[in-house]
Amino acid sequence: MSPHPADLVKQRREAMLVRIAQLRALEDRAAQASAKSRPVFDQRGQLLPRERIGLLLDPGAPFLPLCSLAGFLQDSKDPDKSVPGGGVVAGIGFISGVRCMVVASDSGIEAGAIQPRGLEKILRVQEMALENKLPFVHLVESAGANLMKYQVEGFVLGGALFRNLARLSAAGLPVITVQHGSGTAGGAYMPGLSDVVIMVRGRSRAFLAGPPLLMAATGEVATEEELGGAEMHTGVSGLGEYLAEDDREALGIARRVVGQTGWQGALAPTAEPPRFDAEDLLALMPLHHREPVDMREILLRITDASDILEFKPLYGPATVCAQAHIGGHAVGIVSNNGPIDVAGANKATHFIQWMCQLGHPIVYLQNTTGYMVGKDSEQAGMIKHGSKMIQAVTNASVPQVTIQCGASFGAGNYGMCGRGYAPRFLFSWPNARTAVMGGEQAARTMRIVAEAGLARKGIPTDTPEVKAQMQAQFDQIVHVFESQADAFHTSGLVLDDGVIDPRDTRAVLAFCLDTCAEAAARQPRPMQFGVARM
Repeated sequence: MSPHPADLVKQRREAMLVRIAQLRALEDRAAQASAKSRPVFDQRGQLLPRERIGLLLDPGAPFLPLCSLAGFLQDSKDPDKSVPGGGVVAGIGFISGVRCMVVASDSGIEAGAIQPRGLEKILRVQEMALENKLPFVHLVESAGANLMKYQVEGFVLGGALFRNLARLSAAGLPVITVQHGSGTAGGAYMPGLSDVVIMVRGRSRAFLAGPPLLMAATGEVATEEELGGAEMHTGVSGLGEYLAEDDREALGIARRVVGQTGWQGALAPTAEPPRFDAEDLLALMPLHHREPVDMREILLRITDASDILEFKPLYGPATVCAQAHIGGHAVGIVSNNGPIDVAGANKATHFIQWMCQLGHPIVYLQNTTGYMVGKDSEQAGMIKHGSKMIQAVTNASVPQVTIQCGASFGAGNYGMCGRGYAPRFLFSWPNARTAVMGGEQAARTMRIVAEAGLARKGIPTDTPEVKAQMQAQFDQIVHVFESQADAFHTSGLVLDDGVIDPRDTRAVLAFCLDTCAEAAARQPRPMQFGVARM
């Protein structure tokens, strides 16, 4: 007997709240790990990284954290010990009224050493800053690469971090660095490739080789201040523009520098709130992707006045396309009430092109097990029609924002503008699942292949030993697929821009759409090269 609707709503709500609590606990774990260094920071007269960000940003203004789970389960396979964040705090916020990308070394953890997923996180937010025409403000205090965990690919690929700083500057986007602490070897190029550098007396350091390496390489003896101190760089080498007495003054100078850019944007448009309660979003998604869900219910709770105009509602109904407003911005929305069939793919292709003609951003709410399979679908041209949809998504001329609300399986991930299709922003709900296919589907596929192989060799498949081996393989495949499909796992791999509370979906989308609109209106002055230090 199926559960009573009220019981089902309660089950879904409680399951979602558990996941949200787990998400917040993981984010708090990173902050608490960093805060353990407070005695050392206090002794040095410094602020903790999150305190620096708090003083830099405008009080009361919105801030969108990015990739907060980066590195989860990568430093440790134990979910109770892994510390997410990648050693970096990043997000989009307002400084003196200017919307900026803000990145801070989490120097309370391993002295701010760059972690592999932390590098990916920085590269991702740099690309976001470039695409959305955001000034890049970097609060630097990093021990650089952890030589005890050295990996050559990190060194080679890490060069893109500095390349991106040059690209941002050349695109006319201000690159501003507050050097709170050390920047050694490659880390010295962070201030070196910035347009404006603010240093802190007695704390800032920037040199290609610190005293130990200098002694080992050349035999020369020099102090840290002689090699790369704040007074030397602001008075002798010219690497720094401003000399601050402490972290607070440095951040105050940074706020003044950003304020003097004159890049303050227009106020966000006003919008009528939805007529349905966002709390309902906790209970609308099923506990398992096999259960049906009407994504129109999601749309009604994130759109202005819950007013949606559905496109081709009777054609390919499992694919939902609608026009609406979110936060005052006209948008097209594409979502799924099941697999994408031939009609649905054609409808989505038509709709995406229509939105491009209107110049409206497209929001994808993913909830699909993929494109429809089977003899009828294949004969109807599922491959070519699905390919047309992928063509449209790939070449859309308007900003695209993706929320992974439920299942994101197979090529459905691609056709619904997954990470590989470079949406401006991509966030996941805690219950989201991402995989080439479901774990049980993959296990059954491999069981069929294995049984066919044994049959060709004349080996019976109904013996207890073979059955036990088959079941063990089945269970192993299910475990591998299901563990990797989890939203926290994929977010730890920086395959999204963060996991969000479903109730925050409208606010996050409105913030992203404001950012896209501001980028469209902003007119930087590109140059052939980035600003060269003089």
